[in-house]
Amino acid sequence: MVIPHLEGVRVLELGNYIAAPTAGRLLADFGAEVIKVERPHTGDELRNWRLYGGDTSMLYRTINRNKKSIVLDLRTEEGRQTVLELAGHCDILLENFRPGTLEKWGIGPDALDAANRDLIIARVSAYGQTGPMSQRPGFAAVAEAAGGLRELVGEPDRPPVRVGVSIGDSIAGLYAAFGAVMALFRREVSKSSGADRPALQSRIVDVALNEAVLSMMESLIPDYLAYGISRERIGGRVEGIAPSNAYTCSDGTSVVIAGNGDAIYRRYMETIGRPDLGADPGLQTNTERWARRDELDAAIGAWAAEHSRAEVLKILDAAGVPSGPIYTAADICADEQYAARGMIQKFTVATGAAGPKEVGFPGIVPVFGGTSLPIRNIGPGLGEHTREVLESLLGKTAGQIDAIISGKDTPAR
Repeated sequence: MVIPHLEGVRVLELGNYIAAPTAGRLLADFGAEVIKVERPHTGDELRNWRLYGGDTSMLYRTINRNKKSIVLDLRTEEGRQTVLELAGHCDILLENFRPGTLEKWGIGPDALDAANRDLIIARVSAYGQTGPMSQRPGFAAVAEAAGGLRELVGEPDRPPVRVGVSIGDSIAGLYAAFGAVMALFRREVSKSSGADRPALQSRIVDVALNEAVLSMMESLIPDYLAYGISRERIGGRVEGIAPSNAYTCSDGTSVVIAGNGDAIYRRYMETIGRPDLGADPGLQTNTERWARRDELDAAIGAWAAEHSRAEVLKILDAAGVPSGPIYTAADICADEQYAARGMIQKFTVATGAAGPKEVGFPGIVPVFGGTSLPIRNIGPGLGEHTREVLESLLGKTAGQIDAIISGKDTPAR
């Protein structure tokens, strides 16, 4: 059995929505104890996003799996003091408030550092902690636009569109988790070598949503600066690569076919009954094929329209042409490859229906040992672990915990 790599690491998550909680999920997936702090009564707003029934969305259950939930009111002195006390027992703190918010509350990096000189602080914000735009608010939709992604998504004769998920938040969460683990590694190397502990600034991981998106834009900026090229929306294609696109089959389903390698291309054209295109001297390089992409897509589209999706994939697979189905959720749930690697894991969940229901959740990536690590638990109930955490870590009494939960002190201004 594979031992979770982060077992023994404790994380305090002050995160809402998707970005910081995604970082927390990744750390929790691999064994870290992640304590998620939520506001009283409502908790993380994600609990109500895409809520089709019950009181907790499957989105929350997914992104906050393997965590513990405690309730603290950070607007109160008692809540903020409890955060500092908990930070003293943690290795990593995650947060995605607007820059300056933690400082305003008296629980910024300096205060956290005073509570724990080894604490790693991962901060996710719209534009980062510094710079002229650092104080501006922004969700992933704004970051995806500012990072260059939105301009490239959609058809060329229509306005830019958004991909169907909060991809900017998820990418930022990946970077926050990666940065936290890098800082943790550096901290542990310093300890083992007897060197001084890393300074506070070396333990602050600063992730900006717009920069996280920009980092995924491949050669967008170098192409512009080197050649004056401004990439444009091209629908289902990828700039400069042909033929590679999505095509509709006779049964109304769709496939993606990526036959753009030079040798693959000729074999591809033979397979669809167009050896003339395969042998055409003006179509032997990717650059030449890109210039005639509409002609190629028309030929491929006509062939695909004569076959069902299953037939298309069988024919292309036999010919060694890279292709695959465009899956729906139902397709993914029925796929034997996902099942073989433990990528759909089932839990009994309250959905608001008459009784609980067995629901599949996406597995843990990356894989070690051939299959996904098991998900320990799906996203917890609001404040489910408050008493357990405050008693076991901080030694709080039942009366003290009651006072903390009720927030009976003076609210911050």
